[in-house]
Amino acid sequence: MAKLNFGIIGCGRITDLHAPGYARSDRAQIYAVCDINRETAERRMREWGAEKFYTDYREMLADPAIHAVEIITPHHLHKDLCVEACRAGKHVSVQKPMALSASECDAMILAAEEAKVQLKVFENFVFYPPYVKAKELIDSGAIGEPLSMRIRLGGGGKGGWKVPFKTWLWRLNEQTCGGGPNIFDDGYHKFSIAIHFLGEVESVHAWVDRSFGIIDAPAMISWEYKTGKAGVLDSTMSTNMTIKSKYYSVDERVEVIGTEGVIWVTRCTAKLLDEPAIILYNGGETRLFENIRNDWLDSFIDSTQHFIGCLLDGGDPMLTGRRGKEVLQFALAAIKSSCSGLVIRPDDITE
Repeated sequence: MAKLNFGIIGCGRITDLHAPGYARSDRAQIYAVCDINRETAERRMREWGAEKFYTDYREMLADPAIHAVEIITPHHLHKDLCVEACRAGKHVSVQKPMALSASECDAMILAAEEAKVQLKVFENFVFYPPYVKAKELIDSGAIGEPLSMRIRLGGGGKGGWKVPFKTWLWRLNEQTCGGGPNIFDDGYHKFSIAIHFLGEVESVHAWVDRSFGIIDAPAMISWEYKTGKAGVLDSTMSTNMTIKSKYYSVDERVEVIGTEGVIWVTRCTAKLLDEPAIILYNGGETRLFENIRNDWLDSFIDSTQHFIGCLLDGGDPMLTGRRGKEVLQFALAAIKSSCSGLVIRPDDITE
């Protein structure tokens, strides 16, 4: 096999960050694109140097030259597209959140297992180089035994790239998005990092306000790990704040505290603070990591190339279908807790 041929289903704004991973690979290529908007599909085909374009994903899935597909569509379409792609014998990378429910995740996982194809949930934050380095530091004992983590999510009304309002509409409809844009959609990234850093979650308690109507902010979510460690995420929407970003006008800051020190990751999607991407405090001294790659695009490139390696060399994606379901259960537990006022166990989210 000269190269893996990928088909991209859904060619919206975010695919500007997916395409570079293939452009920088000599092992895979974007072979075909599919979008219900013919003009968009043709434009992306030209931009990415693909050989074909489709407006019907079923025609794409019937193409024997395609080995794998990336599903980058509104969330409510993920399950059916994934199941059909698996049954067509294609490996699948599906954009986060994986699906709308745990039962949809189960159907996707089963379809991949029955077809003996790989299923990956595209959650790029676990590949963001500062998070990768932070995970290495935690695992190496740089802060002793980890005790807790705090994730600060802040959104602004100014800055970032321009996205047509009509492109946002489906994200503001919980029937198509599955939940609020902060906690269910973008929050999936944060819940993924929380599990990646410190392990499985036992229980979740959340308060989510709707002061902005359809925007689920401000919010405060706390959780206990199965090991007894603790975590908290607080989210706000500052409508008049300008956020320095080449991408979305939102940014994250993470703090992990251990028995011997602290790790701070000061940026991700954007750049609020003029500080190094990672700061480590241990033994009364502060160490700055100033020369680490820290563009958000890097995480997309590394995620794409990791999956290409899994398909060609063997091994599992960072977020398999089962891990993707675990992260989704975490997000759904937070939503259920905020609605009920109760502490919710992610493991109990089965529907």
